[in-house]
Amino acid sequence: MEVQETAVQTDRVFTVPNLLSFLRLLGVPVFLWLVLVEEADTLAIVLLAVSGFTDYLDGWLARRLNQISRVGQLLDPLADRLYILTTIVALTLRDIIPLWFAVLLVARDVYMAVVVAVLKARRGITGLPVHFLGKSATACLLYAFPLLLWGDADGTLAMLARVFGWAFVLWGVALYWWAAVLYTFQAGRVLSAPAPKSA
Repeated sequence: MEVQETAVQTDRVFTVPNLLSFLRLLGVPVFLWLVLVEEADTLAIVLLAVSGFTDYLDGWLARRLNQISRVGQLLDPLADRLYILTTIVALTLRDIIPLWFAVLLVARDVYMAVVVAVLKARRGITGLPVHFLGKSATACLLYAFPLLLWGDADGTLAMLARVFGWAFVLWGVALYWWAAVLYTFQAGRVLSAPAPKSA
């Protein structure tokens, strides 16, 4: 399993990667408003595309500029989870994806929250190292959702968007749950290792 560099390299809060993550967070309510209130799908798709690009960019810049920070480690996955959750809610309310599929996606995040809660309760650990599979799953979903939204229309391009959107989303869900299994094995190794002796 390929694990990305996650060691904290700076205590700075105001860094370019953190700013990008914060801007992504600000975009979440805007996205919901565009999809559910205005039904301005084109603007919502642009916002999702920008979010997906900045998700890659903030991680790349953090490693490139040696600006991996604890704040960034919290903001980046929070922004990812919120975008995925709000997009699932929006697409379900618009009848673009079925409810059972939304439940399958949300159940994975609930499951991982339980795993992290157990780790925190037993070992004081609040997260696991990010690996490539987890990031790939998130990337697939962030590519899929704009395509599914674009596909909620008539015409050849919309049909192609639906086809590719569902391809990405099916791969994304499979990788999402596969990553959860790998994270579970990681957590199991942590829990089965001898507890560090207190000083």
